[in-house]
Amino acid sequence: MPFRRGGFALTPPSVVIFLISLILAVCALLVRYAHVSIPIITPSRVFDVLAIAYVVLTAGVLIRGV
Repeated sequence: MPFRRGGFALTPPSVVIFLISLILAVCALLVRYAHVSIPIITPSRVFDVLAIAYVVLTAGVLIRGV
């Protein structure tokens, strides 16, 4: 059952969306703090990857069926 507040129907994200967001966030944190080399994520783009992970998770919560 979706939770309604202020006109938004908040729903839990699907497992796939949650995992995509989690993987992006963990990869960004590994690059930043553990100095792991991931070719796609450079140290100067860590914030961008974390922001993308947050946007993906937010879309999963706000958009029904995602």
